[in-house]
Parts: sequence; structure tokens; C-alpha cells
Amino acid sequence: MADPKYRRVLLKISGEALCKPGEQGIDGDALEHLAREIKLVAELDVQLCVVVGAGNLVRGGSIARETHVEEVTGHYMGMLGTVINALAVQDTLESLGVPTRVQSAVAIDRVCERFIRRRALRHLEKGRVVIFAAGTGNPYFTTDSGAALRASEIGADVLLKATKVDGVYSDDPVSNPSATFYEHLSYAEVIEKRLKVIDVTAVDLCRNSKIPIVVFNLNKPGGMRAVVEGRKLGTIIGGQQ
Repeated sequence: MADPKYRRVLLKISGEALCKPGEQGIDGDALEHLAREIKLVAELDVQLCVVVGAGNLVRGGSIARETHVEEVTGHYMGMLGTVINALAVQDTLESLGVPTRVQSAVAIDRVCERFIRRRALRHLEKGRVVIFAAGTGNPYFTTDSGAALRASEIGADVLLKATKVDGVYSDDPVSNPSATFYEHLSYAEVIEKRLKVIDVTAVDLCRNSKIPIVVFNLNKPGGMRAVVEGRKLGTIIGGQQ
């Protein structure tokens, strides 16, 4: 088997990857599908980190608009939602024999570790999957930005952005079948074209750290592993064409 293209990988998944389409909460089948895809990558003997969102449980901005909850409080609620999701992914991975640790940017010592960069690196060196929860630990920053920050801190070779479509398009390919698919984009093009596949702050962080972003379809079995192996799949942002 050929060596994988990327040796240290950060995977960003949305909270919606843990529930059925159009629903909320955590679905067992969706959770197990995700865990099995992660396991396929872990079996390549690469160092793998995961950042998970919380859109399946709570969105801070929406909570603030629809209730009397302050926006800052809503963002903290979202951070706690990512911890819930991270714990679910951790236990599912370990049920498949994949050693996993959760590190949170917000201290919750009874359920997971605090984020400590050197400890995270040590876990990776020991072959453990590390799940980074609670985003950056600060309100007003998305989990995309949290993923880019952690990728920069640990020196990741790539940031994988899992979606429900095959990569980046000029428009939503579900509602617009004639939308143009992009095989490769520069960081600047993503920002200038206002492509909403990933947060602008995250793109800028990755550009500064020279970390390529690969956007791929999580629903394709084996797709994540194929990307890590270097096969032509999805859209590459930055890096070499």
C-alpha cells in the first residue's frame, strides 16, 4: 500500500453529520457511519484530529434571534453542544477499537481534557484520534475557524472539510444542477467569489499557515480515506494544483 499523501490530518465535520437529513439530535446510524469513515483513515497510521460542530443541537445565533438569550450566551451554548457531539463520536470510535481523546477549549474536567497543545501532540504520536471541542473557546468564532486554528497550532498537513456534496460549486448544486464544480481554488478565489463552503476567517488562517483545505463528500463511503491517500477527489483550496 502506498504511503498516504498527508501524515497529520485535521477533519472538520458539521453537527448535521451526526443526524438524519433535515432532522436534529444524534442518530445512531449517522454516528456509526462517521466513526467507520474515521477508522478507515486511522488505519492508514496517520495522525488524525477532528473538530465537530453543533448545528444538530443548537445554533447560538438562532437562539439569540428567537429567544431572550443573549447572543454571547447562545455562542457558549453552541460550544457546549460541540462537547456533547465530541463525546458521542469518542465513544463510538472506541467501540470500534479506535483510541480517542476529547480536548475542550472550555474547561469541563469531569468529562474531557482541557486543550493543551503539547498533550494533543503527544496523543497523536501515540496513535490516538484527538477530538477538539468547544471551538476556539470564544464567542463569535465559528467551528470552521476553530478547526483552522487547531490545524495551525498542531502543524497539520491538511484540513479536510466534510460536506454533503462532492466539493465546492459556484452555487448550491442541489437547487442549481448547472452550478460549476471547482477542482482547485486559491484561498483568494474562495474569499473573492464569496463561496460559503467555509468561513472566511478559517480560509485566511489556513492561507497564513500554508495549510491546504480539501472539501469532499462525507456520504461517499471511503471518500475521506481516498483524499488522505492523495486520490483525486473533491475540491482543493490552496496547495499545488
